[in-house]
Amino acid sequence: MSARTVLLLGDKFVRCALLEEALREEVGQVSATSVELAWPIVPFGRVAEVDEASGSEEDVLAHIQGKEIIVTEMAPLTARVFAAADALRLVVVTRGGPVNVNLEAATRHGVVVCNIPGRNAQAAAEYALGMILAAVRRIAEAHSGLVGGRWRGDLYAYEEAGFELGGSTVGLVGFGAIGRIVARALTALGAQVLVYDPYVRDEEVRAVGAARTSLEELLRSCRVVSLHARLTPETTGLIGRRELQLMPRGSALVNTARGGLLDYSALVEALASGHLWAAALDVFPEEPLPPDSPLLAMPRVVVSPHIAGSTRETAERAARLAAAQVARYLRGEPLQHVLNPEVMEQGHADRR
Repeated sequence: MSARTVLLLGDKFVRCALLEEALREEVGQVSATSVELAWPIVPFGRVAEVDEASGSEEDVLAHIQGKEIIVTEMAPLTARVFAAADALRLVVVTRGGPVNVNLEAATRHGVVVCNIPGRNAQAAAEYALGMILAAVRRIAEAHSGLVGGRWRGDLYAYEEAGFELGGSTVGLVGFGAIGRIVARALTALGAQVLVYDPYVRDEEVRAVGAARTSLEELLRSCRVVSLHARLTPETTGLIGRRELQLMPRGSALVNTARGGLLDYSALVEALASGHLWAAALDVFPEEPLPPDSPLLAMPRVVVSPHIAGSTRETAERAARLAAAQVARYLRGEPLQHVLNPEVMEQGHADRR
């Protein structure tokens, strides 16, 4: 098959150059059509019926004719795009949660969709650990004070000092690839780790030195709670006002997963009342975070612009794994992480 039938819709993170190099290593000389979208310089958003997308439908439609394979992280692959794709048979999405793809439309048009789960697990886990430490040890406040010309010696006062993770009980809500790495790191620091995840077995949790429990018991027991669940209809709003009030007074909440897991208005109330002592947040229900958000003016709150997964290794890994999927397709080998296997079962995809 001619390499010209491959459309690489890269962005400023998973760059087209990375995808091109990875494809050359996997399948030889490649002459693919490459288009680079603006994310993350321009935030992602909703495009037509899909979420967390970069660019427009027109950006894709302008290049889709005759393309059998699309590799992308953020392009909006909508029903309109699939209807116009005359030759498309395979989409490889270089992320774990391909909410920028209308999977129902892809299936209807006989297009196989694969994702790359766990590509940023190490990066996101390390960042989550950093955010936990930044919150409970007030690292960001100390830095900001010094940069602003203020020596924050007051942070050494007993009443203002943070607390140690060693000897503390830390709760993880969600125990996928990211949560498991975080659990191992926390137990190495001497924390007792509790896990809530209804989809994992007790022995999986015990294998990293943690213990499985109910959400309510975790919230009541933990000095720090860190969210790592995937956002689904079931988990949307999982942590609300009631759940926050279950947490011990003086505890900390960390969210590096998805903004929709948490009621942020209730979080602001819990912080303002002193019930929660600290929070660290990389994700928000509205992104970018509005400049008038009360979170930006609150003490002991660390915020960052949804960058937990942003390491060079993550981008390189995503490109390599995507290229390996394309190579399997071209060789007629079974594909991995197929999200709509019914297309394969119905024989729509010619993988020659």
